[in-house]
Amino acid sequence: MAQIDDIAAETGFSGVVRIDRAGEVEFEQAYGLANRAYGVPNTIGTRFGIASGGKGFTALAILSLVDEGKLALDTTARELLGDDLPLIAADVTVEHLLTHTSGIGDYLDEEGDWEANDYVIGAVHELTTTESFLPLLDGIPTKFKAGERFGYCNGGFVVLALLAERASGRGYHDLVRDRVLTQAGMSRTDFLRSDELPGDAAVGYLEGSDRTNVFHLPVVPNGDGGIYTTAGDMTKFWHALFAGEHAQTVTKPRHDVPEEQLRYGLGFWLHETNDTIILAGYDAGASFKSTHDPHTGKTITVLSNTSPGAWPIARALT
Repeated sequence: MAQIDDIAAETGFSGVVRIDRAGEVEFEQAYGLANRAYGVPNTIGTRFGIASGGKGFTALAILSLVDEGKLALDTTARELLGDDLPLIAADVTVEHLLTHTSGIGDYLDEEGDWEANDYVIGAVHELTTTESFLPLLDGIPTKFKAGERFGYCNGGFVVLALLAERASGRGYHDLVRDRVLTQAGMSRTDFLRSDELPGDAAVGYLEGSDRTNVFHLPVVPNGDGGIYTTAGDMTKFWHALFAGEHAQTVTKPRHDVPEEQLRYGLGFWLHETNDTIILAGYDAGASFKSTHDPHTGKTITVLSNTSPGAWPIARALT
């Protein structure tokens, strides 16, 4: 599409755009470089970090444990946390965490003025497991009472990953691989280490520089996002979601989020007035938006290895 090419040229877009409808690809194009130092171009098969887009995968892993009776939406976090993270209130439930209504303090608070490049996590190389996040999550005061309002919370989804591990006895990453990725046939999606990216993965770059995001994000993605995927795998994901049993549950609107002109379900954003479902992510060196209309089967996915990259094209297409 000429419109997409024009926006890509005007903005210096680096990433991949794909549009398909009911299994037929209408547009698919790669732009820019996956690795600037070595001049490696992005391709339609390049894997990109999708930041908070991974929250939807966490939600589906949690729901699979609910199906098995190992968790329930009204299970309190405290039942599995024991003495860990004592500032999380006793009445915070799995559903509160899934809907960003838990009120717990956040290690990465996006509610104020926040720029992705400004945030640097200390000792990112140590964040290789879910349990390793405990010191990062600890000691942050509660922001509001559980259920009082919507307050976007990254830390809440790391807590969900921790609850999933303790309820199932399995690691979070393997839970997502087995219960979400494999089920959807997403063979090109995984939790890649940022310090040893394979050649088919895009390096994330900070806005306005050629510095990478390696010091800005956990070295291994976790429950709040960061997984790497491709545009093609996202199409597989949406088809699998709506062919499965959890689509109605995750797409039921739980909260209006007027400041975003959206609604929220369980781990997924929802269009303000229609049934389009959305996954989106924004972080240092990563921006991503994928939308799916269950009525027309139309999927639009924009992935970029810069923080602002995806938004001009995503706005034009959606």
